[in-house]
Amino acid sequence: MSLFLDNAATSFPKPDSVYRAMDAAMREIGVAPGRGGYRQSLAAARIVFETRSALARFFGVTDSSRLIFTHSATESLNIAVHGLLQAGDHVVSTTVEHNALLRPLHLVRGRGVEVSFVQADREGVVSERDIARAMRPNTRLVALAHCSNVTGTLQPIAEIARTARAGGALLLLDAAQSAGYFPLDMEALGIDLLAAPGHKGLYGPSGTGILAVAAGLRLEPLLVGGTGGNASSPEQPEEMPERFESGTTNTPALAGLKAGLDFLLETGMESVRAKGKLLVGQLLEGLRGTPGVTVYGPARGERGAAVSFNVEGHDPATLGFLLDNRYDIAVRAGLHCAPDVHRTIGTYPEGTVRVSPGFFNSEQDIAFFLKAVRELQSGQG
Repeated sequence: MSLFLDNAATSFPKPDSVYRAMDAAMREIGVAPGRGGYRQSLAAARIVFETRSALARFFGVTDSSRLIFTHSATESLNIAVHGLLQAGDHVVSTTVEHNALLRPLHLVRGRGVEVSFVQADREGVVSERDIARAMRPNTRLVALAHCSNVTGTLQPIAEIARTARAGGALLLLDAAQSAGYFPLDMEALGIDLLAAPGHKGLYGPSGTGILAVAAGLRLEPLLVGGTGGNASSPEQPEEMPERFESGTTNTPALAGLKAGLDFLLETGMESVRAKGKLLVGQLLEGLRGTPGVTVYGPARGERGAAVSFNVEGHDPATLGFLLDNRYDIAVRAGLHCAPDVHRTIGTYPEGTVRVSPGFFNSEQDIAFFLKAVRELQSGQG
């Protein structure tokens, strides 16, 4: 098996308990909740309820019905942006956003929503003071990523949340790279809309995501249809979470997501982050000590587990190919679906090589990776 160092894309491998939970749900239940009163359907409903309740506790959501299931953080961000904003509203975002947020904002911009992008510094950090200066009387939303998928840069979310609230705006947080790695309590931090994937730091399968919506906040649904209830009405139900969960629920995936969260809680998020810091520290030290290598992102302080770098004289795409082809190491090369980040840090249009270790990687894995980079840099690989 290849050495997988692309955990910013998805955590791999998953805990064995995730595979077992999904297999059991498919073999023993096999149906969606809310589509019948028989035992299998009730068992499916129990899985969905328990998964929703556990995630609500994890993210500090008092009313678990306000946590809705989606198929990705991208879908969650689309629901938040399109469900909230109307022509004449103003949004403040940043120059270091993933396309999952950038493209929905671009789309509503063409429909009469004003969007301001606050400039980040060369390390990808955004100042809450600059966000405050960008806000207007009609600012409805401040929307940004908590942690960069390119550089691992962590934004000062508590300060930004206070700034948004002081200006009368809501805060939408893209937690794709931070959910499961950094503590996120919606109420304590003042987050109004929280979008997160299930398949990264929560160790669930792909095709899972959540959007948590603060109490009292009403959104228009992105998708309407069958919800298992209110079948006699042509109107989409107002009740949460059914308002946003049309179609057949992926019960096996949610069983796997619950198992992934259980693994995280049993292991301890602090232990997971400590392992990540150890491996990232080893990476940074090794890369910065290699001649001709430039590492991007924060020089010090707290950061996520994504590290981007380039090697002088080597195209990042070629370097990524050689790591895969000659050493069987899986990394990501290019723009990482975040072109504005690369414009900000000076790596556009070629991008970077991104390496992102996970909990199941070891110090030996990182040592092997660094050895491969040094050989390729020196022309020996």
